[in-house]
Amino acid sequence: MHNIDSNSIDLVVTSPPYPMIEMWDDIMASQNPKIATALSNNDSQLAFELMHLELDKIWKEVARVLKSGGFACINIGDATRTINSNFALYPNHARIISAFHKLGIPNLPNIIWRKQTNAPNKFMGSGMLPAGAYVTLEHEWVLIFRKGGKREFKTPEDKLRRQESSFFWEERNLWFSDLWDLKGTRQRIDNSKSRQRSAAYPFELPYRLINMYSLQNDVVLDPFLGTGTTALAAIASQRNSIGYEIDPGFLEVINENIQSTPPADLNFNIDNRIDNHREFIKNRKLDPKKKEIKHFNNNLNLPVITSQEKNIKFHYLKELIKEDGQFRAIYSELDQLSAVSKKEIASTNL
Repeated sequence: MHNIDSNSIDLVVTSPPYPMIEMWDDIMASQNPKIATALSNNDSQLAFELMHLELDKIWKEVARVLKSGGFACINIGDATRTINSNFALYPNHARIISAFHKLGIPNLPNIIWRKQTNAPNKFMGSGMLPAGAYVTLEHEWVLIFRKGGKREFKTPEDKLRRQESSFFWEERNLWFSDLWDLKGTRQRIDNSKSRQRSAAYPFELPYRLINMYSLQNDVVLDPFLGTGTTALAAIASQRNSIGYEIDPGFLEVINENIQSTPPADLNFNIDNRIDNHREFIKNRKLDPKKKEIKHFNNNLNLPVITSQEKNIKFHYLKELIKEDGQFRAIYSELDQLSAVSKKEIASTNL
């Protein structure tokens, strides 16, 4: 990431390879052959630390490129593994928190992503026999870090952009819970080796984080781009994005995922947010115990709960153009229409 200027990135959203998960052994060992040696010698703690030392190089760059007040959101899972007949947990999330602390970047309250599963056997080990079974890991972490203090918005333009990038009151209550229930995502990858190494998070995860911790037209970085989910979420949110991926097998996948996703599919996220808000307002008005709604958003032609939501403005993706290895997004100028009109026109244009 040496070609990214220092203090130029507003938000990092990423999910690195998970140390001590076998499907990432090869790609981790390709960065440092000592990792393969440690694993072959059954030295699990050394292998764990060597893997994280490779990730530490990325976190050091993240600390450099982040602006003061910028956030880093890292999805990581802990690992369980049996080496030399010894079963153990390898706490990846704790090791990454320690790495950021050494860089002088504090950890904020984190999110536990509970990965929904229909698996009937929610244990590991000897089943019903005491002292021989282990709980199953059904969650991953979304670690939240902020460089420096709170982000400052000094100019009238920045203050307005912040207001237009606001989220709904009821979204705040859902998104800023420390427990998320989100389903995983299926991968469209033809390369078998790349598929084995892919564990992409669902679109909703980076989409929420981008809207929670950045503003429209901000720059989002994903140093482990994978299948390009973060880039798609940034496009859907009217953010700029930069991505890096070490596996060349993913290049075609990234391009295909971005090029083959119709604007309507990304705009659906906006329509869904507006529809959910409209339903929320409808139900709230029917509840005699709730206070009268006093605020109104003229951009959306909808009531809102707080004054901070009055200037929310969404922009619909009209077209994606690829030029010189980059994608350029063009957004529609339908902001001033009502939410209902927006939906009708968007459907007509398809």
